[in-house]
Amino acid sequence: MSRIVQLSSSEDESTEQLANLILVDVALTQKIIRLANSVTFRGSTNQIVTSITRAIQLLDLDTIKACALAMILVDGMPGKHVQCVRQELMLALTAGLIGRQLAKRSFFPNAEEVAIAALFRNMGRLLLAAFDHKLYRETMELANQGTHTQAQASIQVLGCSFDTLTEIAMRQWLIPDSIINAMKLMPARALKPPRNRQEWMQQVAEFSESSAQLIFDYDKSADNSLDKLILNRFCIALNLDKTQLDTLITQAAEEARVLGNQAHLQSLVLVKNNTEDSDLQSTDSSPDDLLNGLIFKPSDADDLPTATLRHASGKPYNALDQLLTGILDVTKMTTTKRYKIDELMLLALEILYKSLGFSFAAICLRDIKTNKYRARQSLGRNSHSLQRHFIFSDISTSDLFSLAIKRNIDLSISNSTDTKIQSMLPSWYLELFPDTKSFIILPLIIKGKSIGFFYLDHQQEAPEGISTDEMKIIKTLKKQVLSALNA
Repeated sequence: MSRIVQLSSSEDESTEQLANLILVDVALTQKIIRLANSVTFRGSTNQIVTSITRAIQLLDLDTIKACALAMILVDGMPGKHVQCVRQELMLALTAGLIGRQLAKRSFFPNAEEVAIAALFRNMGRLLLAAFDHKLYRETMELANQGTHTQAQASIQVLGCSFDTLTEIAMRQWLIPDSIINAMKLMPARALKPPRNRQEWMQQVAEFSESSAQLIFDYDKSADNSLDKLILNRFCIALNLDKTQLDTLITQAAEEARVLGNQAHLQSLVLVKNNTEDSDLQSTDSSPDDLLNGLIFKPSDADDLPTATLRHASGKPYNALDQLLTGILDVTKMTTTKRYKIDELMLLALEILYKSLGFSFAAICLRDIKTNKYRARQSLGRNSHSLQRHFIFSDISTSDLFSLAIKRNIDLSISNSTDTKIQSMLPSWYLELFPDTKSFIILPLIIKGKSIGFFYLDHQQEAPEGISTDEMKIIKTLKKQVLSALNA
């Protein structure tokens, strides 16, 4: 979670880094792909998304980061069966979604950080609910009596405020100071337009949490005047009117239901009617009611490839089907003409990596200035470390890599521990990949000149190898990448 937050706070965002963070978690990968195929997040397009890279390209980095961060938070939280934990989690998810919507309207740089601040803002309450339900109940009951604010009640029961507990957790999780500071309350009842980015983040983080309470039955005492209080406090500062507030809430409610369903959270959800003056009404009448409005249809799920049966090497039995689906993804990306070459190459790498069940994959490109091949993108085990050290000279020798590149031959080595194979492996490779048992090399050659190559490996032998039909699809995938590079 900390790595995704740090990536979100970085100015040089990387699709490759985010894709790799998600792909190392199979369950998270499946959830993100299912979300990307929902009407709420995918929109009106009929394209079925089957890869993380494609999901990022369609939905944008910020959306994927927000969803991934929310799912990791939910998965890591114990006691989700307790009603108050579910409520606090759903409140956090919704606040994060509202913050993300406001970030899209902002002219401040790196505004997406505010969505993380909004997501984490109730972390003190959430942690207490998850780890000490009895103490949480005692604190909230005292606050609900009307004689104490939540801050006063938490100080009396815990010895510190919920806000202090939140800050302690954030610092323990190495969350950047800019996000931690954004969670602090601002004085005055009616806020003025922000003078700088920090004030704007504080206003939006508080606004997001307060607005989320209009959707969820947070403490069983929903106040019908809460929307008026929110507008009075934030309307001038954030340039919002009631119509815009209702629009934000409606969109966030829909996205929160999708995220909550994907995370297996069934909470007591209260959603506003379409009429302006209506009271909040519950949709918690039955499990079926909770599914109303959820966008993921059975037909969508049936269209997504599965790979439950695998060879000992990790290669799925339905590798050919997955490769064919991947070809469609690449074709869709190239026809949109809204892609970058590095995104296309990363998508091709992900397709090979997932479809054939490799444990590590990299795209190595030739640097004409240094006369060296260097890994530029990678996925899988120890990817950052391996990518950093995956460098070797382009001087032609008699090793397997040089021969494959020089002769433009796609190589599939099912057992690299064989004596003959070992004698043809360069020393740098044996040092960098001592545990590799099988691998493939796919050179990228344009007009007789080497651009680089795809490299993918297993830590187990792969006696099943690559079938003729699979190799045909792999070559087609290469051609699509080469055509884009040569365009």
